[in-house]
Amino acid sequence: MLDLSIIIVSFNARADLERCLESLHSGPPACAHEIIVVDNASVDGSAAAARHWADVRVIEAGANLGFARGNNVGIRASVGEHVLLLNSDTIVPPQAIDGLLAELKRHPAVAVVGPRLVDGNGRAELSFGSMIGPFNEIRQTLLVRGHERGLGLISARIERMTSRPQFPDWVTGACLLVRRHAAEVVGLLDERYFMYEEDVDFCAAIRGRGWRIRFTPDVTVVHRRGRSAAFAREATRAAYRRSQLAFYEKHHPRWVSLLRTYLRLRGADA
Repeated sequence: MLDLSIIIVSFNARADLERCLESLHSGPPACAHEIIVVDNASVDGSAAAARHWADVRVIEAGANLGFARGNNVGIRASVGEHVLLLNSDTIVPPQAIDGLLAELKRHPAVAVVGPRLVDGNGRAELSFGSMIGPFNEIRQTLLVRGHERGLGLISARIERMTSRPQFPDWVTGACLLVRRHAAEVVGLLDERYFMYEEDVDFCAAIRGRGWRIRFTPDVTVVHRRGRSAAFAREATRAAYRRSQLAFYEKHHPRWVSLLRTYLRLRGADA
């Protein structure tokens, strides 16, 4: 068995995918590994571009399966003892993956580890948090939006939050390293989520089996977030609303009626 499988789900993000794969080949992990790209029926030549690298295995899904289902296709086709879920819009510096593996092996009770994510300008992303619920979601949203708008106090707070190691409830699926055994025990990612919330749900399922989630600032990965979503903004917003409702139906059913009312008042019915 290989030590690591890297799974990249891509949809109409050829330029990002090429940058991501270039970074993986410029500074490859020291361990024995494989790279699998699951192409969700892109029309921009993403699959052909990925085949530029002979060691990259491309699986053409034939349809846009979404993030959770696409990753599951890749995981089932892979053989690594550890699995790295990696967005196509990331750039991975040399030794970053080795650092994540070392962190996971350092903590036997941890099944998932995520790095510090930064944008192209080096600004930290709030890429972890407490279990999503009505109040935690509002708090997370306010922090993220304040940071995006450059509000000094909020940005400073996020820089502090992302500068120390933590055991949060979840880390983002943009760059998430998981033990294969843990992923398989929980049945992989829940495919009711087309995109969004699947990483929080996945981490919740893993925590429910007694493992812990780890965030480490000792490893930094660049995340050019939202670039593939820009291909179809309205479809992306609709997918988020559907995933939000699915998440609340599963984890907070008493809040679903209120959430539906809120979305309807905003003209954002799922």
